[in-house]
Amino acid sequence: MNNWKIKLSIFINYFLFAILLNSVGTVILQVQGTYGITESSAAVLEAFKDLSIAAMSFLVASYITRIGYKKSMLLALIIVMIACMGMPLVNQFWMTKLLFGAVGASFALIKVSVYATIGLVVKDKTEHISLMNFIESFFMIGILSSYFIFGAFIDDTNPQSPAWVNVYYLLAGLAVLAFLLLLTTPIDESSIQKTANETDNGGFAEMLRLVIIPVVLMFVASAFIYVLIEQSIMSWLPTFNSKVLHLPNTLSIQMASILAASTALGRFLAGIVLKKIKWLTVLVVCVVLAGGLVLLALPLAQNLSPEPITGWGNAPLVAFIFPMIGLVIAPIYPAINSVILSSLPTHQHGVMSGLIVIFSALGGTTGSLITGYIFEHYGGQSAFYFSLIPMAILIICLIFFHKLSVKNDKQPSFQNNVGGH
Repeated sequence: MNNWKIKLSIFINYFLFAILLNSVGTVILQVQGTYGITESSAAVLEAFKDLSIAAMSFLVASYITRIGYKKSMLLALIIVMIACMGMPLVNQFWMTKLLFGAVGASFALIKVSVYATIGLVVKDKTEHISLMNFIESFFMIGILSSYFIFGAFIDDTNPQSPAWVNVYYLLAGLAVLAFLLLLTTPIDESSIQKTANETDNGGFAEMLRLVIIPVVLMFVASAFIYVLIEQSIMSWLPTFNSKVLHLPNTLSIQMASILAASTALGRFLAGIVLKKIKWLTVLVVCVVLAGGLVLLALPLAQNLSPEPITGWGNAPLVAFIFPMIGLVIAPIYPAINSVILSSLPTHQHGVMSGLIVIFSALGGTTGSLITGYIFEHYGGQSAFYFSLIPMAILIICLIFFHKLSVKNDKQPSFQNNVGGH
């Protein structure tokens, strides 16, 4: 196989979907001005994105090997390309909902296909780990780029201007590039097609069998609460910057990139720290620090200077401090995913990944909807103070999750039992 073309295609796919998925906070801010939408109405965009990911994950778990990885990725790129073209052509709020529904469903196809394709193009575990890290790095680059790409199309002098939707022509072009590159790249899937019927155990039924296991159930609760916290902050930070800190829309979006950058740095540092300190200690400290940062930063949003904010140089201190919460919450999600996957036999990893995607999506939707409601009725500061409640719940979930994982590690029969054989 022409592996460099496959890898390049994977990088572009992940870069594109990182931009689209993480633009939801930017779009939530923009549709309020362009279409006259309230905060709670705009919050449904997160639901369209996440619930479509969850719904498609059920289908992916059972049928992805029958469809084929390459065909699944090509289908996802076609769907996204059409949806992106539809945004500037239709220019209505309902099209925005349709766009995020299409992006979510397509990402479920892309993520499972990409992860499976990696196994087809690498020679050993070392190369697998290296390629996975490069791909995740590209995802973070996509997230960071999203804020500046969208910011370049926004007119601060006219908040009602629909000109920002023209960014989707650029993203549609990127989808076409990724599609053509993948279409002309041969991928040998004969090995997975040959064993598709043997390895398919019915994703939905197996997910149900897995989720009733206590350690998995507590993991699901931890993942749900974590993503609820993360997405409630990430999706609403641009709106907070604009409506509470009174930053221009372009600057509001660009300064939200601090959250993505601090999250990337936090995960890098966690890779070093977790080698030396027990994961429960690290994660509990991280949650406590996150709560402390909320209590420290949000009061700074009061009594701001009436001086007009023109750029990064005279932005209020809270605009720099609060997004640093990404630095301390970043290690939580990868760490708990690693703990649960290492507790299960390898043939359960695919189904467990499906559960991770589904409950992460549900957590993201719940967090955004709750935050949007509080933001509209009680203000932006109250919306972010609310995050202290799920943070307290998350600490309790992590403690119970740790106890159950330690207990199961001491039972050699555990992996056989969860295998369902």
